[in-house]
Amino acid sequence: MHAVEFLKQIPDQIPPVTVLSGGQRHLKQSVLVILKKLVINDDETSLTSFTGRDADLQSVTDELRTMSMWSDRRLIIVDDADEFVTKYRSGLEKYVEKPSKKSVLVLNVKTWTKTTRLAKQVAASGLDVDCSELKGPQLLKWLQDSAKDTYHQSLSRDAAVLLLELVGDDLGMLDQELSKLATYVGAGAKIEFADVQTLVGGWRTETTWAMTDAARDGDLAFAIGALDQLLTAGEAGPKLLGGISFVFKKLAQATDLSRTMPLDQALRQSGVFPQAVPASQAFLRRVGRNKAEQILNRLLATDGGLKGGSRLPERIQLEKLLLELSGSI
Repeated sequence: MHAVEFLKQIPDQIPPVTVLSGGQRHLKQSVLVILKKLVINDDETSLTSFTGRDADLQSVTDELRTMSMWSDRRLIIVDDADEFVTKYRSGLEKYVEKPSKKSVLVLNVKTWTKTTRLAKQVAASGLDVDCSELKGPQLLKWLQDSAKDTYHQSLSRDAAVLLLELVGDDLGMLDQELSKLATYVGAGAKIEFADVQTLVGGWRTETTWAMTDAARDGDLAFAIGALDQLLTAGEAGPKLLGGISFVFKKLAQATDLSRTMPLDQALRQSGVFPQAVPASQAFLRRVGRNKAEQILNRLLATDGGLKGGSRLPERIQLEKLLLELSGSI
């Protein structure tokens, strides 16, 4: 099962062999907290950890079969265990067939091939927790669920999307920001877009939104000035592009939807905030459908350029994008 599912439906008992696979460190740490609680009741004297690179199977199995003086069970963890699993696969297969009943072995690996005999054994009699990275809708759902389950707050979708734009997909950092936001809005309140904008983004985020609004409204002098201020302050080009894309992708989607519905309805359905609908309507009518339909292409071209596809400095690429998006060229 995936770690998200495990953390929502924690089993009553942990089998003698558990595998944590994947590269999402925050999920692994969260699962390990549960395992320590269930297996040894957080008694650190009943916990032994090995580093897979240095461990040998004999030492690990000796620990697994050694009874604790202070607890009914022991928890033995082999971290970075990919090399360990490869080297001692045959011995691990034999151990899984007849494991110690009083200990739990945890293999913490990055990769776990489901078709191997060992993986099939663990799937049949042990516990296989997938701690792989969360992406797209799955990551967005995790963020909103975490706000509700961990911090007892409601996180609006727009606020969640903005948080991902500002922080990225590192779950540990996202959890830290959720904690700060929950404290900021207070018990029982809903975390909204403006809360993320104020608390997480600070003045740089405020300036980014002012820049995109100015480009949308045709005030290029202000937009270019704001861009200069942000770059001078050390803001990275790709991050600035993320803020620009957050706004203009919605306008591109609305352009496409407007073929089958009124423009104001298309803007709302695309996620444009109600207070920004009139200005967004004016923008799309000013630049015309042909230029509006090029928004996504222009964003993608700039993204490729900032990733090494262009020899132009970041500043020039972003200035050109603002000119293009505003309808000036």
